[in-house]
Amino acid sequence: MANAAAPLAIIDATVIDGVSDTPRERCSIWNEDGRIRAIGARQELGLPPSLQVFDAQGKYVIPGLMDANVHLLADVRLENLARHMGHYEDLIVEAAQVALKSGLTTVFDTWGPRRHLIAVRDKINSGAVPGSRIFCAGNIIGFDGPFSADFFVKAPEVASAALVKRINAIWAENVGRHLMWLPPERVAGEVRRYIGTGIDFIKYASNDHFPGAFLAFSPQAQAAMVAEAQRAGITAQAHTTSVEGLRIAIEAGCNLIQHANITGPVPIPAATLELLAQRRTGAVVFPFTQRRLEWFMEKADEATRCGYSASDTNVRRLIDSGVKLLMAWDSHLLAPEAASDPAWFWAAPSDDSPHTLGQGHLAWLKAMEEKGCRPLEMLRAATHNIAVAYGKEKDLGTLESGKIADLVILDRNPLQAAANYGAIHRILKEGAMVDRGALPANPILTKPMEPLTEEEISYMPFLGVGKLPMCPGCGPR
Repeated sequence: MANAAAPLAIIDATVIDGVSDTPRERCSIWNEDGRIRAIGARQELGLPPSLQVFDAQGKYVIPGLMDANVHLLADVRLENLARHMGHYEDLIVEAAQVALKSGLTTVFDTWGPRRHLIAVRDKINSGAVPGSRIFCAGNIIGFDGPFSADFFVKAPEVASAALVKRINAIWAENVGRHLMWLPPERVAGEVRRYIGTGIDFIKYASNDHFPGAFLAFSPQAQAAMVAEAQRAGITAQAHTTSVEGLRIAIEAGCNLIQHANITGPVPIPAATLELLAQRRTGAVVFPFTQRRLEWFMEKADEATRCGYSASDTNVRRLIDSGVKLLMAWDSHLLAPEAASDPAWFWAAPSDDSPHTLGQGHLAWLKAMEEKGCRPLEMLRAATHNIAVAYGKEKDLGTLESGKIADLVILDRNPLQAAANYGAIHRILKEGAMVDRGALPANPILTKPMEPLTEEEISYMPFLGVGKLPMCPGCGPR
């Protein structure tokens, strides 16, 4: 933990602590040494006269929000990684500060460049730079790097072999796709070695990335990886995209499953939903708002529509099943030129984009509200449930005496409308007020595109043979 903030009391607020089933009115929180020293009615706390106070009457205080699946460096296009080579930590810091500014006091990075993530994690923890608290997994075990068939398969066709190897190595290290060939005991050995590099939890591929229908590891290998994580005292999670990948990951003993609602064109069987609930496995779900879902259904082909439909059905069934839901949506930052490219998936309506870090959690909450999730369960999905799934509930996830003083003060009641999570009045991380206006300190990907140069204004792109208005019977088709 960074240097502790000066003692401070938040007084006379409505506190939604994530524990009680009802809000606590005219409640005060005494923060000292970065933790909650006491919580209750102001007159019962015995606050010293010299203690600094913040009058929060009429405000609503909730635990600092958490995101169970972010990617602080996810713009892994060749153009972006080459442009910022040597400055990846700067991109990660920017993303962590965007997250903190939006109320996410803790994020879990589930795929990224391990060494750079750990460096930024440690800088934030020491107080050297502000930012959301980071826990990271590094690579998804079993996946190759960004310039591979798992992500951008075309990059090796235009980049040098040396650059391709370097980028892939930064991400994959010793736990890439070659592990799929190994017997369980050797997979476990490589995972043990990777855990020793300082990651906070492991994430492995139960399914492949594309097309997503195939199993990446046998049930025995999956169980061996989970056992290694448990032996090291950290949690294990799986990337799943099929009903069998989901079932096997649950049976392997994972603490949580990423995008558990994505199972291709096939809804989750009832028996697997029951297993999720029985094992108390955390289920990250990726819901679309109704508006966004309808937009995609209109644009997609029949096979893709089947996948979206099954995914939406799964979310609704997961809400009704009693499974412990976790908030996340692969949120990240994109360079402005990529975000403005109509060829990208993210060119859909942007005001409810679940992918954009800083607003993706608000889209998640809105979508879950539309699908009938209870307001208190939505709050817990964004706080307590995530802390439990990652084994951090001793310090995080609820507002209780002894826990780290991460709080969000809202102007409006979040239990009345999901949109009210955006009405941020103040954010405290480890008991210190966050200067939201100063974040991000060094805008890079969040900086607007530069205006067109004189050359770009005068440039007339050639459309190519066969695309100019000529005789319709001439030219290549």
